[in-house]
Amino acid sequence: MLRPAFLSLGLLLFSSTAFGQTTSADSQTLQALLEEVHQLRKDVQMAATSARRAQILIHRLYVQEAAVERASQRVDEATSRLDQMESQKKYRLAEIKNDEDMRDNEQDATQRKRLDDSISYQRKQMEELALFEQEAQAKKIQLEEQWRIEQAKMEQLQDELDQLDRAVMNAALRQSPAHRAGAPLQSISARKLL
Repeated sequence: MLRPAFLSLGLLLFSSTAFGQTTSADSQTLQALLEEVHQLRKDVQMAATSARRAQILIHRLYVQEAAVERASQRVDEATSRLDQMESQKKYRLAEIKNDEDMRDNEQDATQRKRLDDSISYQRKQMEELALFEQEAQAKKIQLEEQWRIEQAKMEQLQDELDQLDRAVMNAALRQSPAHRAGAPLQSISARKLL
């Protein structure tokens, strides 16, 4: 009779000790799970913030690419205007040379006067063209500078996007199971296997 009572008392003492250990292990597991959930929440918030920032940067980059394209077109147009002026200058010089040659060979005074007037008119046109060419050259230099500024802005946005990409990739690598030695979730899995 003493034996069953002793056995009952031993089971009661042993089960209360075992129950206390289970509660402690469950509490540690629960705490580890809560820490993991908290870390996952932080990671999701960081990912959402990074995604919004990336969208903003991509939009700004798109707008900036359009600005660079417009600036490039303006430079091309200015270059084309200068090329046209250069062609006009060559044409006028050829006309002046032609009129001078004709004048030198002309015997008729009226014709000589007409050729002198033509030469004078062509030279006046050349002077005006030279002024327009100087203005066009200054405008082209200004437009090229504006293009360089817009290009630098675009490159800066591309650099920011590249930095964000590297930061997201580094964060992903740090969070990957292969790089997270001793992570709470791994330790919980390891305890369950034991």
